[in-house]
Amino acid sequence: MIPSLLPATFAVATLTGATAAVLRGVHAPGSQLLAPSISQVPNRSRQIALTFDDGPSESTPALLELLAKYRIRATFFVCGKNVKRLPHIARAIVEAGHELGNHTHRHIRLCPRIGWDMNLLNSRAMLEDMRRAQICIQHHTGIWPRYFRAPYGLRWFGLRTAQRRLGVQGVTWSVIGHDWEWPRDRIAAHLLRHTEPGGIVCLHDGRDIRVDADLREMLAALETVLPIWRARGFRIGTVHELMRAGARKKKSGSTLRSPDSVPRMASSRSES
Repeated sequence: MIPSLLPATFAVATLTGATAAVLRGVHAPGSQLLAPSISQVPNRSRQIALTFDDGPSESTPALLELLAKYRIRATFFVCGKNVKRLPHIARAIVEAGHELGNHTHRHIRLCPRIGWDMNLLNSRAMLEDMRRAQICIQHHTGIWPRYFRAPYGLRWFGLRTAQRRLGVQGVTWSVIGHDWEWPRDRIAAHLLRHTEPGGIVCLHDGRDIRVDADLREMLAALETVLPIWRARGFRIGTVHELMRAGARKKKSGSTLRSPDSVPRMASSRSES
């Protein structure tokens, strides 16, 4: 009787393990299952990357002023619709020396959700939304992004192919500030506690594709954190600068725990 149950038990265990692996691939920042993704890049220079999602917004200029005060360059993962709505702010980000990344066009959730609205986005629709963002960003700023971050950090089947076709490298994070929900003191304490050399910090200069994002708590937390990071010896910059610092470590003989290398930038295109 017991031996007859073994195949079914094994099948259930296998299915459970596969499901757990997929769930981890969907949301775990360091997972490579569904698409190549960088969550940290160890290096000897104590370099970290500072990133912002969901912009540009009407409040982004205040953030640019704060970053200029500390002479810091960052990576902005922007939504195509926000760039189209506020092209002058998107250009201001570039003119200030910052890096632009792709955060989809409509801030869409790439993976299904549990509930009546499953949001079953097929791979073709995923690619099209990402492509629209790339073209919109290039049209308004002259930049064809080389990095991509999925909204909410959630990835799904088809993303690997989409990233390859667009010539973008996936980027997640090693620490996220919860700045859309926490007060300034808690945001600052969390960032100071969890930021390590080679880390990628995720904050927000927008709220999805909504108008007039309130960044006051995030800006106050960042004002607290930046001088402390500097005092701790962190070098703060863009994702590309972090990748370059990691590449130097790899060249010197150390092992890099992130995906291979930055893909070449795709050729320029015009907005359709």
